[in-house]
Amino acid sequence: MATKPPADDPAQDDPRVSPPKHAAAGIPAVAHSLQIAQRQMGVRRTARTLLKVNQKDGFDCPGCAWPEGDHRHIAEFCENGAKAVAEEATLRRVTPDFFAAHPLADLFTRSGYWLGQQGRITEPVLLERGAAPDGEDRYEPVSWERAFAIIAEELAALDSPDEALFYTSGRTSNEAAFLLQLFAREFGTNNLPDCSNMCHESSGSALSETIGVGKGSVSLEDIHQADLIIVAGQNPGTNHPRMLSALEKAKSAGAKIISVNPLPEAGLERFKNPQTPQGMLKGAALNDLFLQIRIGGDQALFRLLNKLIIGTPGAVDTAFVEEHTHGYAEFAAAAEEADWADTLTATGLERADIERALDMVLASQRTIVCWAMGLTQHKHAVPTIREVVNFLLLRGNIGRPGAGVCPVRGHSNVQGDRTMGIFERPAPAFLDALDREFRITSPRHHGYDVVRSIEALRDGKAKVFFAMGGNFVAATPDTHVTEAAMRNARLTVQVSTKLNRSHAVTGRRALILPTLGRTDKDVQAGGRQVVTVEDSMGMVHASRGNLPPAGPHLLSEPAIVARMARAVLGPASTTPWEDFEKDYATIRDRIARVVPGFEDFNARVAHPGGFQLPHAPRDERRFPTATGKANFTAAPVEHPELPQGRLLLQTIRSHDQYNTTIYGLDDRYRGIKGGRRVVLVNPDDAAELGLADGAYTDLVSEWRDGVERRAAGFRVVHYPTARGCAAAYYPETNVLVPLGSTADTSNTPVSKSVVVRFEQPGSGERAGQRDAP
Repeated sequence: MATKPPADDPAQDDPRVSPPKHAAAGIPAVAHSLQIAQRQMGVRRTARTLLKVNQKDGFDCPGCAWPEGDHRHIAEFCENGAKAVAEEATLRRVTPDFFAAHPLADLFTRSGYWLGQQGRITEPVLLERGAAPDGEDRYEPVSWERAFAIIAEELAALDSPDEALFYTSGRTSNEAAFLLQLFAREFGTNNLPDCSNMCHESSGSALSETIGVGKGSVSLEDIHQADLIIVAGQNPGTNHPRMLSALEKAKSAGAKIISVNPLPEAGLERFKNPQTPQGMLKGAALNDLFLQIRIGGDQALFRLLNKLIIGTPGAVDTAFVEEHTHGYAEFAAAAEEADWADTLTATGLERADIERALDMVLASQRTIVCWAMGLTQHKHAVPTIREVVNFLLLRGNIGRPGAGVCPVRGHSNVQGDRTMGIFERPAPAFLDALDREFRITSPRHHGYDVVRSIEALRDGKAKVFFAMGGNFVAATPDTHVTEAAMRNARLTVQVSTKLNRSHAVTGRRALILPTLGRTDKDVQAGGRQVVTVEDSMGMVHASRGNLPPAGPHLLSEPAIVARMARAVLGPASTTPWEDFEKDYATIRDRIARVVPGFEDFNARVAHPGGFQLPHAPRDERRFPTATGKANFTAAPVEHPELPQGRLLLQTIRSHDQYNTTIYGLDDRYRGIKGGRRVVLVNPDDAAELGLADGAYTDLVSEWRDGVERRAAGFRVVHYPTARGCAAAYYPETNVLVPLGSTADTSNTPVSKSVVVRFEQPGSGERAGQRDAP
């Protein structure tokens, strides 16, 4: 039997720090994750549920998007995946009695960790600010019919459809995502911001321009066959733990691994594979070379490597370059200008380390570059990823087994949502196909992404915010600005499984609509349903829950969208929303006629393990770009400038965290326990700045708008970061990221290179203000 949720908020954030040991990844991960799962679900439910995670006849983990191979282990999940499943399949419940006891003002004071620990939401609830007789705004039960009527009322009252925003989290299934974008466009807007806008938008922008497809080009088998894998700006041990098994398999076949990161990471330094006896007993270092790069120096590193490749006789795959690429001469001329001294300044690396990396590159016939937020969340993120593509094109490492680009997506269906049309700047061909299929006229003007959505709410240009999952308030930058913007809305709607920070920051009216999760059995009028997802490598497969729903009043995400559409659009809509709710196969039939690559969708997804989507660069060495070839690019090399007495801060996750969901207050791999308000600083930098280990400080970010953004009361931890660099957890430090500080082209928030100064706690006029979720 699961224990009761904590009565009081335990997240007082009093971190205790032991010297960082970089404990081996994998062990004791299994015991730790099972302990957490049993606390949430009980012993029998834990076994019943975890043995179905990522199985061909089970459900897709609601955590990361790392793919599964054809042959599955009996325990095909990682530590954080088990935590994610436990929080969704928990026996804890949030009932109307909970909301009666916890008014909005109380919820606002609670930590994100406490909110998430309360359990599954069981009934739809409504909050109307200022309506309570006692003056205490609180959520109260509301019927589904009334909830959809309220949404219809508020949308009908808008002056324009573009005053509505429809946000999507990566957890959303293909079927629900397709319906949501169809509804939004039939309603009349392309305002479809999603979590991609904050993470891999830079990847999609760079890849679409250079190779013609905004997705990675490798499969799991390619990882296993590579000679060299470069992991840049990514921490697999915490964020994609199952990737470590793939890297281990590649290494056992002879691959070399280079990691490029400002922080040493336990998973790559020492990995004990819990799925094999030998791995559990011995473990192994996965890294062959660790390049501890200065934050934001990756473009400079790859540009110099490219110059050195070009200068090495026979190193360039001239046949591939001549047949399949465009712009080589201009790029080669720009690469020639790369300078050793400038590169060492930008990267903080030693010349010998770069030369060793070059030797490994030249010895490899099959090279893969993997990356994540450490590359995508900088002002110059898109040029950096273009430079990675240049690096791979030079030696023909796209469209070859064991080689290619590998942006590692962070949420289980974030890539599938984009494939389904969740995008504020849709391709005309997609809209044409949608319009033909449903006899509608989709808007052609671009909508708002995440940053522009916040600006629109702030400026009164948007009045209704609808979120299909996620935790928008905690995930987005500039916390005070975002919270004020959300409160400007007339209506905020959250489709959720459990509580998070976004439920405590509302519009004038607010709805929470409880939905089925991945672990829940979904039975509709047409029988038991399955949904589908797309992993980080373009595999589409089915997901089917096996547990009774958390309560009798929950609706599935497709059902919520279908009923909302019927309430808002009325009988004028000829779209068969009721049929879609009854049987998701009818949704997949329509997807098959609209989205390329999904032909005969229902039959193909019935195959155990699903099917691979086409990828022209990988499959045919065909590049559907404007030039018809893969494009070399020659952007100027950039890197962040650091004023005297400041450090460059990157926001990171702890090991007890997935995206904005906090599973606990420890970071085992970094030696931190019992709290999250810590800032990791190199001991030499700390000595120069007078920051004693264990001292408390306020972090103040500096940006060109001159606005002071402060995160108060952080404990200094001396840690082997790159010189000039610091790190701290988000969402606590999102308050430091200016809303207007975004990547060129992609408009992704610049969360990985924030200039900060350190001040005594209590200084500054906003020191007493709550600054983090």
